[in-house]
Amino acid sequence: MTFDLASLPALSRFVVDRCEPLRGDDEKLAALWPKARMIVVDTRGRTLVADRGTRLADRPAVDFGDQPPVNAVLLGEQDGVAYFAVLMPAESDDQVPVGRSWVAPELTDEPQWLDLRQAGATLDDMSAGLFTTAAALFQWHRLGKYCAKCGARTVLEKSGWLSVCSGCGREEYPRTDSAVICLVHDGADQVLVARGPEWPEGRFSVLAGFVEAGESLEACVAREIFEEVGVTVKDIRYLGSQPWPFPRSLMIGFEAVADPAEPLRPAEGEIAEAKWVSRADVRKAIEEPGSVPGLGLAGGASIAFRMLQSWSGAA
Repeated sequence: MTFDLASLPALSRFVVDRCEPLRGDDEKLAALWPKARMIVVDTRGRTLVADRGTRLADRPAVDFGDQPPVNAVLLGEQDGVAYFAVLMPAESDDQVPVGRSWVAPELTDEPQWLDLRQAGATLDDMSAGLFTTAAALFQWHRLGKYCAKCGARTVLEKSGWLSVCSGCGREEYPRTDSAVICLVHDGADQVLVARGPEWPEGRFSVLAGFVEAGESLEACVAREIFEEVGVTVKDIRYLGSQPWPFPRSLMIGFEAVADPAEPLRPAEGEIAEAKWVSRADVRKAIEEPGSVPGLGLAGGASIAFRMLQSWSGAA
């Protein structure tokens, strides 16, 4: 029994024009600046969201000067309005180490600082796409401060979309690491879920792993699942994809079929626990979080959530 994603994964939504030619056009950017909007992202990867997490609390770009700051990135343009983002330090009294939040935040009508994992599923289409792109670009900037060829400092150009080495002139564009993520089911009413060793007890998702050099996506699916849980899969089929800028992945989703009678052998150090779960339990765990003992599932911002939701038929 195959299935399709019921809707786009939360972070795959992007409705503004990315306007690649505009990134290096200083004259047009200057003309758009008076009506432009600015999104502030802090060094913990958070931005201000409002109206119970449904929209970005952006600001007039002119609040940041009479022209785009050198560290601003152009996200796109829609209906004559350009959208920029700028990275700012987190509040000095809020320097908590960046980490994965396992508890959904309490959303309020007032603006609140939330990261992409916390707000990605609740933001409207435009806001989700803008925030995802900003997060991805700033992660690339953080990881690419020095040239991979000669080691000299790099300089950002074209509104943050091009990195040029100050030493040898080498150019680099935003990097993306390919990873597969696969919902393994039995062809009927059971799905295979697992949790990593750093995850809390009872928190499960589907299996994923990075694509190796010289490897096809389908080969990666088969290899990763066998390596992680010792199961052989067949009927591998593409479902969809989603950017996952933590720090710079593209999650490429698949489904595959396996035999639940085959023994599970979780890889030491990678998989703490793996088990088969019924469709009814997955649906209930999604529709009523906490109602199925020992079965907390991936957050709504992830493609894993959309895969489990679509397979189970959950609302």
